[in-house]
Amino acid sequence: MKIFDELKWRGLIKDVSSPDIEEKLNNGGMTFYIGTDPTGDSMHIGHFSSFLISKRLKDAGHNPILLVGGATGLIGDPKPDAERAMITKEEVEHNFNCLKKQAENIFGFEVVNNYDWSKDLNFIDFLREYGKFFNVNYMLNKDIVARRLDTGITYTEFSYMIMQALDFDWLYQNKNCVLQVAGQDQWGNITAGIDLIRKKQGKEAYGFTMPLLTKKDGTKFGKTNGQAIWLDRNKTSPYEMYQFFVNVEDEKVIDYLKFLTFLSKEEIEELEKSNNENPHLREAHKKLAEEVITFLHGHEAYEEAVRITEALFSGNIKELNVNEIENAFKDVPNFDITEDKNLVDLLVEAKICSSKREAREFVSNNSISVNGDKVNDLEFMITKSTTLGDKYIVIRRGKKQYYLVKYA
Repeated sequence: MKIFDELKWRGLIKDVSSPDIEEKLNNGGMTFYIGTDPTGDSMHIGHFSSFLISKRLKDAGHNPILLVGGATGLIGDPKPDAERAMITKEEVEHNFNCLKKQAENIFGFEVVNNYDWSKDLNFIDFLREYGKFFNVNYMLNKDIVARRLDTGITYTEFSYMIMQALDFDWLYQNKNCVLQVAGQDQWGNITAGIDLIRKKQGKEAYGFTMPLLTKKDGTKFGKTNGQAIWLDRNKTSPYEMYQFFVNVEDEKVIDYLKFLTFLSKEEIEELEKSNNENPHLREAHKKLAEEVITFLHGHEAYEEAVRITEALFSGNIKELNVNEIENAFKDVPNFDITEDKNLVDLLVEAKICSSKREAREFVSNNSISVNGDKVNDLEFMITKSTTLGDKYIVIRRGKKQYYLVKYA
């Protein structure tokens, strides 16, 4: 299958600037860029979907450039409903360094910063060399601007389109970059860059967009709702990522396999059949988790995530090492102790139970587990020898309420 046909089959092409793109993608040899602004110190799974396009195109013989926008990040891409809060120059610089390192480690491609060619451009030169090529009516008709006209848009965000077009023009002149790839919400910015190159250089450039990675309800993956799936394992552990993927909606799992993996058409069709006939086995979900986690963090990280999952399901907490315990229970309520304690007293002090009476009832009714073992002895003592890895005690109340106690 040629690269254009594969991208179409995977659902990764939405808008194209020219019918010539099919032939050019299939022929290879183009330099292209895809970018993101450093608004955070890690990429998330939405970025991963977009940046995987770079690897697919590289494997097809094209030359990728990843742009992390140190300049555009200071301005802010217009949001659909409100002005984007500005972040400081120091934050942008810190985030750029984090994303650059992350992109190089994951993808191994060249990373550029548009601040390098934007920082010395003064306002008069900006208006003379770029502003004169942009008709205001043309800009107002772009969806990214038009959707903000009712609520209002500042000149700062209104200018973002010109800055992104400037990037394309600079990369065209200095890196022989003839193609820009981005999410569908960037179509107006892509075409603005193509028009600028045509007017300023008298040459043709190209662009295409990919559909955004979305949930069943149509909302996109990102950090706005505070539930981002980060590529940095210190922000989202492989175990958390595994849990996310094995629990994605059945209706979306095949789309995610197409977007986020390099599995073949035949492999994905087989998983789709399994998902339709035996959805309870979650074979497609598990394969999705394996492919993404292994690509990002290595197969050992994937195996660790599976090991934690199986230990929690079976109750064999003692099989986990200290690092795995920390990953598995990093978001549960925690409590520190520095001396031996009676279990009933600890349950109250750690607010696992509201009173000693309630604590005694839970213990007597076999509703409390310590490190995976049911405890019904009211005199049971939590000591250093109770700990796992000489550090932690995992307490479970009922079937699903976990608490982590650290013996310091």
